[in-house]
Amino acid sequence: MKLVTKLLYKPFAIIAGLIAARLGRGIFRGLWSKIDDDPPPAPGTGEASTAKVVGAQALQAGVMAGVAAAVDRAFARSFHHLVGDWPEKPPEEKAEAVRKG
Repeated sequence: MKLVTKLLYKPFAIIAGLIAARLGRGIFRGLWSKIDDDPPPAPGTGEASTAKVVGAQALQAGVMAGVAAAVDRAFARSFHHLVGDWPEKPPEEKAEAVRKG
């Protein structure tokens, strides 16, 4: 990947990260409200069972990771459409570049 392409994509990546975080939090809150009327328990408070705390954290992590992947992919596709180059090399090209030295 060209350095110019990587530098051009950086603002897209920052904006995508901000949007993904905000969207992920909203989706998690919506899902959690369907599971429990109380807000998700914090790990260090002792106000909920270990299973509930771990379940809430696992759900939040999964939602955040899924939303981040979806938003990042959408921004990468948009960047590819606008610029004509993908922001990252495919794994095969990275491995080949490492082998070549």
